[in-house]
Formats: sequence, C-alpha cells, structure tokens
Amino acid sequence: MKQFKWLLLLVVFALFAAACGNDEADDTTTAAPSETTTAATEAPDDGTDTTEAPATTTTEAPMVDLAGTRVTVFGPEETEAEAGAQQAALDVLAAETGIEIIYTGARDAADQINAQVAGGNPPDVFVFPQPGKLADFARQGVLLPLPADVEAVMNENHIEAWTSFGNVDGTQYGIPTKADLKSLVWYQPAPFAAAGYTVPQTWDELKALTNQMIADGNTPWCVGIESGPATGWTFTDWVEDLMLRFHGGDVYDQWVANEIPFSDERVIQVFNEVVDLWNTDGAVFAAGGSIASTGFGDNGEPLVQGRCFLHRQASFFSAFFPEGTPAADGSEGAIDVFYFPSVKGDKPVLGAGTLVGAFADRPEVWEVMKYMASGAYADARQSSQAELKGGGGALSGYLSPAITADPSNYQPLEQSFLEILSTAEVVRFDGSDLMPTAVGAGSFWTEGTSFVNGQLTAEEAAAAIDATWP
Repeated sequence: MKQFKWLLLLVVFALFAAACGNDEADDTTTAAPSETTTAATEAPDDGTDTTEAPATTTTEAPMVDLAGTRVTVFGPEETEAEAGAQQAALDVLAAETGIEIIYTGARDAADQINAQVAGGNPPDVFVFPQPGKLADFARQGVLLPLPADVEAVMNENHIEAWTSFGNVDGTQYGIPTKADLKSLVWYQPAPFAAAGYTVPQTWDELKALTNQMIADGNTPWCVGIESGPATGWTFTDWVEDLMLRFHGGDVYDQWVANEIPFSDERVIQVFNEVVDLWNTDGAVFAAGGSIASTGFGDNGEPLVQGRCFLHRQASFFSAFFPEGTPAADGSEGAIDVFYFPSVKGDKPVLGAGTLVGAFADRPEVWEVMKYMASGAYADARQSSQAELKGGGGALSGYLSPAITADPSNYQPLEQSFLEILSTAEVVRFDGSDLMPTAVGAGSFWTEGTSFVNGQLTAEEAAAAIDATWP
C-alpha cells in the first residue's frame, strides 16, 4: 500500500511537469568547493507497474574538514513545530560534519530578505516561499546557481515537476524542500454527519450547503486572511483555486503569465465569487472580528470547537490544530478533509511549496544545500515535526517532494493527500507564487485585502494590480 500511494504521487508529479514545463539547466554551473559524494538511487519508472520506491539517498562524510564552520539558514517557518523541526533536521548534518548550522524563522521573512540583500547581509541559505522571489534575486545576480554536484544530488532525489520551480532562464538556483496541497476543505465528519450534511461534489453544491447551514443556525466557514506583511495571501489562494475550476488550466497559465490581465472579466468573476460567498449574511466566523483581521492560522481551534463547520486551507494547516486533535480516526472530535469541489466536473488541484537558495559560496554552504536536497533531510524533518506536534500519530503539517523520502513516516490522513493528488486532472502551482514579487507577493495581496474589506470594487482592485505588473 505504501508503494502504491508513493507511485500515485509520482504520477501526479509528472502532471506538474507536463503542466508547467521547464527548460533544461544549462552547463554554466561550476563544481562545488566540497567533494561530498552521495549514494546514487535508481529512479522509479512511470508508476504503471510494481517498481519499488527508491531507497533514501544518504550523504557521506565530506572529504574536507568542515568542523568549526558556520552556516545560517533563514526562512518563513517560525512556529515551534516548524522551526524546531527545521533546526532538528539540520542538527543531524551538524553532528556528522561539525558544521554549526543555525535556522532562524520569521513570518515576514519574505520582506526581511529584501532588506538583508539590499544591505549586503543576506543569510547563507534562504527558504523561499515563492519561486517568483527566487527568480527575482537570480536575475539580479545576487543568488548563486547550483554547482554541478549539488544539482546532481537534487536530481537524484526529485523529479523535474518540482525542480522546475527553482530553474530560472535555464539555470538551476533552487532546491525544493516542501510540498503543499491547497485544494482541501477541513471539517469534522462526526458533527457534520450528525447535522445531516453530506460532502459536496460541485461548487454549486458547496454554495447550497453554505446556505443550508446558515438556515439551520450554523456558521459554515471559518475565514481569516491576516498574515502580517503577507496579509491577503489566503484570498489569493481562493481566487487561484476558483480560476482553475471556472476557467481551466490554459486560462490559468495565461493569467499567471499576464497574457490576460486581472481586469479580464473572467478574473473579475472569480473575485466576486469569493467575496460574495464570504459576505453572505451568517456565512463566516472570523475570530479577529473581521476576515482581514483574523490570522490565517487562527481557524483550527474554532473549527474543532464547532464555531464553524468548514475551513478551506492547504495540507500544512494540520500543524495549526490544537495539540492532541485526533485526525481521520472516526472519533467524535476528529478532523478530516474533503476535496475543494470542482465547477465543471473535472478535478483540478492547486499546489505550492518552498525552495532553498544560496547567497554564499563556501564548501559548508553547499554541503548544507546537498543535505536539504536529500531524502535523509526530508525524513528527519518529518519525524521531528510530527514529534514536536505531540507524537503518537500527530499530523506534522509537512510534506516532502523528495521521491526518496519514506512515505511510511506519514499518518493516514496525510497519505490521503496523495490520493487527492492522484485523481487530479489538472494540477497547477500557486499562481501568486509564480508571478513577479511586486504582484504575487505585493499588489495581489494588498489590493485583494482592500477588496475583501469593501474599500475597492473588484474592477478597481484588478486595475490597481495590473498597474504594478513589471
């Protein structure tokens, strides 16, 4: 069963490659300063037979003495579980090599990195939440291309569907370290069924369910889009999911590439679909008093408390439920997910993730990058994060894109994410993450928030976003 689920995931990753495409990395990269070698693994085939999943790649001891060196890693993952697991995974390499590796997390890391780079003091390694920002720094010439041996380790452990997001104009700059499935709705099956509700299969059924819950005196949705300097990204996720559902992958690609503007009537339609649902009287519980003042992570507790029945959020949201919350075990308080329904009967899926890139050219930095490209890193990160979330079958909120990671480290609910991916007919990466930073991590967030607050119409917000496109 583990092999079967893993092979399903590989099939879906191939869909990413077909959907997104990528130029092959050119030969301009140089050899890394260190001479670390990695154990080669045989890549699986197309997943149509019973080929076994590849063994975890392990990094051998470096040929050069790295004791006493230091590497700084900075990123947006700041919670005790996420940042703690990141550090714990890096500590494994530190113990083997003597490198002092320090991870620092901040929710506004994507903003802080701009100031750090401008001031000439970036971290050695940065965890990029958006491929668009990685591409910006690569084109500015401040982010370093991967040396050939580092890229080789990455390719042993990942397929092009994920490595393509770290490739800029034919050169590889980033290594994927985390995968997210976004097209999910979190709920509690027991009270949901007790109230007589059934899982909706279409967008119209989801809207009808929303209205039925309101009529029954229940609050359908928990929604919050506050996220510090990144406030608004939750709204953009809803827009992206519905762009796929209403208009398909081709139009989605055109929109992400600015071949059709935000002011296109199809984008305006989706903006209004989202906010019309949220503005329906009685539809939303917002813990902070309003949608824009409610933190995106503050919806786990209200959901398990019964203050709302539904919350649309990515697979990583499992890390935001109160410690000890049961998952998919049939108990009264257990949480689970269902697929965010389609509009036209197809099954599109929105995904995302993080990548690491290097700002410093030193042997110890490349050694850390190699390790973060490996299945060993993925396994250590997953095990540590699950333990920090309480252990005993706790959901970690982390999924690895590494094909050499061990899927048995994941709980049944987390493995069900793979099943949703495996049935997807259209798969796309988070659009705002692919757009230029000024738009995807800028005006789309800010003008979208103004629209949610009622300060702008959809047309006004779209025009303001279009004006910021480089």
